Amino acid sequence: MALMNDTRPQTRAGLRADLLDPATLSQLGGIELIAREVVEGFIMGLHRSPHRGFSAEYAELRAYQAGDDLRYIDWRMYGRSDRYYVKQFEEETNLRAHLLLDVSESMGWTSNPGVLPTKLWYAKHLAASLALVLLRQGDSVGMAAFHDTVVDRLQARGGRRQWHEAVRRLRAIEARGRTSAETALRDLAVRLHRRGLVILISDLLVARQETLTALRFLRHHGHEVLVFHLIDPGERELPPGSEARFVDPESDAELLVSVADIRSEYREAVRQALAEWQRDLRPHGIDYHVVDTDGALSMALRAYLRKRERLG
Repeated sequence: MALMNDTRPQTRAGLRADLLDPATLSQLGGIELIAREVVEGFIMGLHRSPHRGFSAEYAELRAYQAGDDLRYIDWRMYGRSDRYYVKQFEEETNLRAHLLLDVSESMGWTSNPGVLPTKLWYAKHLAASLALVLLRQGDSVGMAAFHDTVVDRLQARGGRRQWHEAVRRLRAIEARGRTSAETALRDLAVRLHRRGLVILISDLLVARQETLTALRFLRHHGHEVLVFHLIDPGERELPPGSEARFVDPESDAELLVSVADIRSEYREAVRQALAEWQRDLRPHGIDYHVVDTDGALSMALRAYLRKRERLG
């Protein structure tokens, strides 16, 4: 059987979408198509490696063997890889996952407009990809978007319709407002009547101590917590030039500084800030991962998968 009239976009040099840089990935299409391509590539990568543990409802694949039921051949994967894979079905795991997405004004920033997508673009596509992976594993997924208040909330459910609804809401989100992660975390904590997995996606330009307290509160009440700290490359290193203008996107405050005078101090301050988040979260059993917004989505997906495997 051959696929006819395949009009799906072809990734650069045949690379899997989950390995593409965001600038290239953003050219493939809309959020639904990109998330599907990323997850397909991610699953394909797992099955070409010795890595196991992605036991998911019709996401677990193995190579076709003589005698296998042809009804369970994954034809989409055949079209992508020219190899036959058979779908394996697993029992639902019934994990409840809750995606918390920072949509504050600072998330709408990029250090290279027109080339590198914003932090919010990265966050939305990561959230859509995570939701699809979770739902394919038979888990239920809920979502909340926040700045200084919760601006959208999707109750945790399973099934295909849930992913389409999550994508619809993600597509409409824009960056605005000041950040108050602790408000969203506490709002979620009082609503959760069953232990689950909470995934925070944010640039963590937040009230640090209040956010730490709220994350620890969730952990104390038995929830598993995973934090993705999004960093634009322009936040790691000052741009070339003699002067740089720092602008707070949430208050419009500006500061003009000499780059040469503060470059090394700035780099060290960023390093220390990231180290402090890790130091303050990991002892409480909270997984913390820095995600560079010029990097492939596969790194964040693998961090999630390691967390998921430990939950059984």
